Amino acid sequence: MRLTFSAAAIGVVTAAFPAPVLAQSAADWLTGVLEQAVPDAGSTATAPPGAYTSQESATPVPVRMMARLTADGEVIGQGLVWRVFGKTPESPTRTLLIASQEDAQPTFQLRPGDYVVNATMGRAHITRRVTVQPGGAEQVPVEEFVLNAGGLRVRALVDGAEAAAHTVSYTIYSDRDQTDARQLVMSSVRPGVVMRLNAGIYHIVSTYGDCNAVVSTDVTVEAGKLTEAALTHSAAKATFKLVQRPGGEALPDTQWSILTPQGEEVKASVGALPSHILAPGSYTVVAKSQGRAFQREVTLAAGETTQVEVVMR
Repeated sequence: MRLTFSAAAIGVVTAAFPAPVLAQSAADWLTGVLEQAVPDAGSTATAPPGAYTSQESATPVPVRMMARLTADGEVIGQGLVWRVFGKTPESPTRTLLIASQEDAQPTFQLRPGDYVVNATMGRAHITRRVTVQPGGAEQVPVEEFVLNAGGLRVRALVDGAEAAAHTVSYTIYSDRDQTDARQLVMSSVRPGVVMRLNAGIYHIVSTYGDCNAVVSTDVTVEAGKLTEAALTHSAAKATFKLVQRPGGEALPDTQWSILTPQGEEVKASVGALPSHILAPGSYTVVAKSQGRAFQREVTLAAGETTQVEVVMR
């Protein structure tokens, strides 16, 4: 496997990209954070200084939000989603989502008190408490958030050429935690998509095809920069057919199993001419038809495109 990286300065998002499947929702990110930032009214624990105090009769005041990728970076101009959590007169003991906007610099009308505000941009996010003071200021107060985020774009190469986008997908995991476990960050990511992530180390697993042509590596995402990773796959393409004699017609509705030399199943499929992308190596191919099973040993080389016939004997 060959891995290359490059980093370049980036500013605000300038285009929208297809959204990969996310491993967690915004609510998942906030689990535990809300309880710490806005204590439950029924709790007997001593509230920290500045803890939430309901001022439901107070007049709402405007509060404007803005965000940057880095502390000294430009203000982000688009692609942000803001969520404000707090307690309401109707639910004084629960922290609820009370407002949300998809805007770069939204203005919220909030009563004085403490709130938890979550800003997200792609998969990058930040959550912190905001204290709203009573009105009277000449200017609208501004709350500034620093996402400490960058971008990641992954490419896949096969035999030195760019792999077709529909043939490759990625799964992204976090770095190992104290228990040596990784958390799923994103799945079903396609090549060339810029993913916004918080700065840190990520583990990428790239799958070429639908079988076992898999490579993985670790990458570091830097705040305010675009990191590009190129992963090189070695694979073979094989089409399988069950025939009554060499060179004969493929039999329909054949059940196929592709096994490793240790007997582990790599792929199962049904059809007359299934095609699969496999890692180079040796395999046992088993074809079942009309209540009978036939098999053949085959070795596939990197870059090979071949047709594998299993003859009924």
